[in-house]
Amino acid sequence: MHIADGVLTAPVVAATYGAAVVAMGVAAKGIKEEEIPKISLMAGTFFAVSLISIPVSPTSVHPLLCGLIGIILGKKSPLAFFPALLLQALLLRHGGLTALAANTLILSIPAYLSYLLYCKLPNLKTLVRGGIAGAVSVVITVIAVIILLVLSDSRFAAGDFSVVKIVMLGHLPILVVETIVTAFAVQFLEKNKKSWIAVKGD
Repeated sequence: MHIADGVLTAPVVAATYGAAVVAMGVAAKGIKEEEIPKISLMAGTFFAVSLISIPVSPTSVHPLLCGLIGIILGKKSPLAFFPALLLQALLLRHGGLTALAANTLILSIPAYLSYLLYCKLPNLKTLVRGGIAGAVSVVITVIAVIILLVLSDSRFAAGDFSVVKIVMLGHLPILVVETIVTAFAVQFLEKNKKSWIAVKGD
């Protein structure tokens, strides 16, 4: 999802940019040349898929693929999300520059946590592990957005039809779709392209 420009307060923008710089530095450390095509492909995939967007001011609802990208890239996920979000902000006004770091974090954090979860569930079938990772990634993303919105303005959580409640309800269909897509995509990769699954520690 994309938080729009002008929604976050200056302190939140500054904090998210600081955190994003650290995340990008960690992600870029030790990157190998052969990983660049995979990262680029994931960036392009996210760029294209997330354009299927339904505005829910001050954010939007669209496919995330956090779980899948996290399982494929591990801690290098920010390297795929950041350039895709930057191009969307510059070319399509989708999201924004002041919210660029925040949008990078609300996708990268769930991606990495989903990857860790996937690695911690080795006794389950691949289809189940992938589905759980996909579902959890959506839940964590929604929680991250809510936290940033409430930190910027508590009124986002006020009322029966608050932005927070609308964001939560709007992502229920996304949760179902992401669960199914991630489950079958990971199962396919494990059977046919296992080298694309991030190894533990990535």
